[in-house]
Amino acid sequence: MNEWKTEILVVGGGAAGMLAAGTAAERGGRVTLLEQNNRLGKKLYITGKGRCNVTNRCTAEEVLHNVPRNPRFLYSAMNAFPPEEAMAFFESLGCPLKTERGDRVFPASDKSASVVDALRGWLGKNGVRVEQGRAASLLLSDGRVMGVRTGAGEMPAERVILCTGGCSYPLTGSTGDGYRLAEQAGHTVVPPRGSLVPLEEAGEDCAEMAGLSLRNVSLKLLDGKGKTVYQDFGELLFTHFGLSGPTALSASAHMEPGKPYTVELDLKPALDEKKLDDRLLRDFDKYRNRDFENALGDLLPKSMIPVAVARSGIPPDRKVNAITKEQRRALLAVCKHFRVPIQGVRPVEEAIVTAGGVKTSEVNPKTMASRLCEGLYFAGELLDVDAYTGGFNLQIAWATGRAAGLAAVDSCV
Repeated sequence: MNEWKTEILVVGGGAAGMLAAGTAAERGGRVTLLEQNNRLGKKLYITGKGRCNVTNRCTAEEVLHNVPRNPRFLYSAMNAFPPEEAMAFFESLGCPLKTERGDRVFPASDKSASVVDALRGWLGKNGVRVEQGRAASLLLSDGRVMGVRTGAGEMPAERVILCTGGCSYPLTGSTGDGYRLAEQAGHTVVPPRGSLVPLEEAGEDCAEMAGLSLRNVSLKLLDGKGKTVYQDFGELLFTHFGLSGPTALSASAHMEPGKPYTVELDLKPALDEKKLDDRLLRDFDKYRNRDFENALGDLLPKSMIPVAVARSGIPPDRKVNAITKEQRRALLAVCKHFRVPIQGVRPVEEAIVTAGGVKTSEVNPKTMASRLCEGLYFAGELLDVDAYTGGFNLQIAWATGRAAGLAAVDSCV
């Protein structure tokens, strides 16, 4: 391994690593890609529930609006390689794409393997040498990187691009090695934590509704003072431990460890309170002779009815024609302000991406080059940037990987 001298060594064969390696090789660089797994793109295979949400059909500016941490850092890289160009790139590799609800972009095959195979073919075509191994440490001398040391020996290189990912989904190889390597080079690592991670309820109502999926729900994340720190509209899933689904996952990106939060749901966002009250009056008239608990089938999903009845304070066996105006208003409040106290988030191992990472102020935003160690570059989830669901995190990987690959090879000239 150490007999083959390379100009550019890319550590990590995920989304950012493959883009960086292929870009540098296509530009004429001699590139080695070091991956500890026995195959490239292991995490890509499971993204988007195995379908790989490649990017989002939107502008570079809209991508940045979906990045809660350090979006300005990504301005140059994202504008240089926006979603439109990322889509054209994959199409050019023979991987046709399609756009679905929310402007999410997937391979037409609905298979992540189509994306990984296209990238692997591109790497091979451009002569990228792929080695299996784990980077134990950086080779450093007089403030510059000289390569890496692996279990099999030293791998010298003029430039090293770290694309090792964060610490989410550790079974795919995201073990946090990149943080250790970055710190070895003098970089500050913002403590990593899970982002886009399910929320744990401080209670048992969600467990009673486990498996219930809502498609058109309005969600607000409230802090301990009742202030709205995030709001969204879309899909939500109740689980045995709390909340999941796109809206809950994105809300987690705004939660700080150890602080109290509450999720407030508007179960009928298309109706204001007057229209919802009119709806309740019609339903109550229709089912006037039924018990209250048997009169809500038109209003709420079956598994939610016992929880809503309990929260309303209305006796379940009360005849609908005996329900007072005040009790009806209590039911309306349950529908428009359904609150779920949150005790925290699930473990980082269950997170889709990692928040935290290499401090962005120590990295050149145009080139992804280290400001502290000559010849060292970063790309992808290892950096302290993360985004909401919808293809935005992979778009960050593509854009930063390309920027690092181009800068690394151009600096070798």
